[in-house]
Amino acid sequence: MNRVPSQEVRIERRANFRRRLLLVVWLGAAGFILWRAGSLQVGEVEFWRAEADRQHRTQAEVPAPRGSIRDRNGLALAVSFERFRVSVAPQEIAGASGGREELQEILTEILDLAPGEAERIVSSERRWVVIPGRYPPHVREALSGVQGIYVERELTRSYPHDGLARAVLGSVVDGRGRDGVEQAFEERLRGEPGLEVKARDSRGRAIPGEVWTVRPARSGGDVVLTLDLDLQEIVREALREAVEETGAAGGDLLVTDPRSGEVLAMVSLSADGSTDLSSLHAPYEPGSTLKPFTVAALLSRGLASMGDSVDTEDGRWTTQGRTISDVQRVGTVTLERALQVSSNVGIAKLAERLSPEAQYEALRDFGFGVATGVGIPGEAAGILRRPRQWSRQSQASLAIGYEIGVTPLQMAMAYGALANGGLLMEPQLFRELRSPEGSVTDRFEPRAIRRVVPEDVAREVNRALVGAVEEGTGSRARLTTFSVAGKSGTSRAHGGAGGYATGGYYASFVGYFPADDPQLLVFVKLDRPQGEYYGGATAAPVTRATMEAVLASRRAPIDRGSLARLERRVVQEPSLSEMSSAPPAVTLASGALDPWEAGTASSPTTAGATSGTSTVGEERSPDTRAAVSVPEVAGLSLRAAVRRLHAHGLRVRWPEGGGVPCCRTGVDGTVPAAGETVSRGDTVQIRWLARPEGGGGGSPPGDERNE
Repeated sequence: MNRVPSQEVRIERRANFRRRLLLVVWLGAAGFILWRAGSLQVGEVEFWRAEADRQHRTQAEVPAPRGSIRDRNGLALAVSFERFRVSVAPQEIAGASGGREELQEILTEILDLAPGEAERIVSSERRWVVIPGRYPPHVREALSGVQGIYVERELTRSYPHDGLARAVLGSVVDGRGRDGVEQAFEERLRGEPGLEVKARDSRGRAIPGEVWTVRPARSGGDVVLTLDLDLQEIVREALREAVEETGAAGGDLLVTDPRSGEVLAMVSLSADGSTDLSSLHAPYEPGSTLKPFTVAALLSRGLASMGDSVDTEDGRWTTQGRTISDVQRVGTVTLERALQVSSNVGIAKLAERLSPEAQYEALRDFGFGVATGVGIPGEAAGILRRPRQWSRQSQASLAIGYEIGVTPLQMAMAYGALANGGLLMEPQLFRELRSPEGSVTDRFEPRAIRRVVPEDVAREVNRALVGAVEEGTGSRARLTTFSVAGKSGTSRAHGGAGGYATGGYYASFVGYFPADDPQLLVFVKLDRPQGEYYGGATAAPVTRATMEAVLASRRAPIDRGSLARLERRVVQEPSLSEMSSAPPAVTLASGALDPWEAGTASSPTTAGATSGTSTVGEERSPDTRAAVSVPEVAGLSLRAAVRRLHAHGLRVRWPEGGGVPCCRTGVDGTVPAAGETVSRGDTVQIRWLARPEGGGGGSPPGDERNE
């Protein structure tokens, strides 16, 4: 007979069960923990290690130092340089030798911090303190190895000659090139970025000094331009003075080598002194500076010769319901003389021999209506409409430089084709590309785009343009020792309503020298000059001043041996005036008539303009042998003195036995003295201002440079 367990036995059994169950639970939990730990430590170790690294370390791209941009002589125009940020970890200083007092002295001496500021930094309770400001490389060397101090490298883009070519160079924004050369050669200049790992604290902030380089950055390559820094400085100064003296709203000045197409200097200025790239971006109606291309088109197609006569009547001629006017009556003249005195009537009459297609083709061949391909972003193509879009008056308008939009660079390259014998050259702004190690990887050679006119035609036009300077509308660009070929132009500036601005003109001049073997071509355009606004009166003198300053510079990119031979020949041979059988030069009236007489039809406009009138007024300058007063140059730099004397039509000679002014600081005076009356073309001797005792070496005129 079974006995029922007692109450005590039942209680004991339940307790044992609970203990066994609890043991199983604990053993299961412990087994799970051991399994999970093993899984984390073995199976998932790589994942969690990467996660830990992600939280406490970050990868960052290291920007490469951008390559430099240099002028043709290797002088830096844009460079990248290192600057350094300094951080202090105050908690690491306590155990350092010397402690906080020594570190405070180091910060005060090397970083030039105030004692109170240095004390505040080293006594801070923060983990680290970033010192404001950026420091040069010598600071990194001085602080190297100092416990508790961390130095981090940063890159800064610098333009050592900021005002000289900044618009051409462009800029760097957020590490990428913007505009100009910086954008055009972004891939070449920026190099290959590196990779580094930085440690971060629990708040995600970078820990100074905890940086590991994974892949070093590779510097960008260098870009060498055709620009000449000295010439760029000469051009900027000449244009700045011209804008100030004429009250113009701005202007453009370019210097090129017509043989190679190299752009040696290019400056565009506004009245406030700011620079831009209107030489490439802003087309304008050229006016009379386009006439040589009309003449070249006639000659190259056998439709006229320079000796052909044209009756300019009484200075007014009506065609297709519109009256074209000259400033002064010149009667019956040859085509050559019509170009020299810039007769609107004469050129427009003879241009009727061209078919619209031939006239369009001739202008297109000279590069108008298409971008030059200079390689700078944003270059304008200009405006040259196809013949089917012309009006009845378009042919006459184009003959004298209206209904067409050209950029200064297009005009300079087109004149270069006349100067070099008929070859249109591609403008060359880039000379070489170099590797980070300095070796040349690419070299840009001169490239002829096409032959636009035969050599004999170019020579004939060249001879007429020499006459335009010697006896025509460009006489204020005349040099005393070298023959200059050139042409002036005056055209109406556009206003805001699509028509022409009242009283607003563009005054321009294009000249090259020596005319027998051109080495330099100078283009000048002034935007809305006040007072005298004719190209021959305002822009031609700037061309002359630029040429004279180039000749005065001892580093100018010219062949002085060739110039010396030409100078001797010019001195020995009779002048153009003595040989010429042309009628006397026409003295033009001070007032100007519009070439398009109002009242008969709407005036010629470029595409998109609705109305207005165009004007030409090519004033002839006074005789260059007229009496002038020697200007005051005492106290000026040598370059400024030479430029001022040349601007007055005077030649310059160094003192006998004076040698190169390498140890002088400036000019003491002249012989003859300032204020004395001499004739244009006379020679003035400069007196040096001696450098004080103990002074260092100087530079000859034209070599002053802010390195």
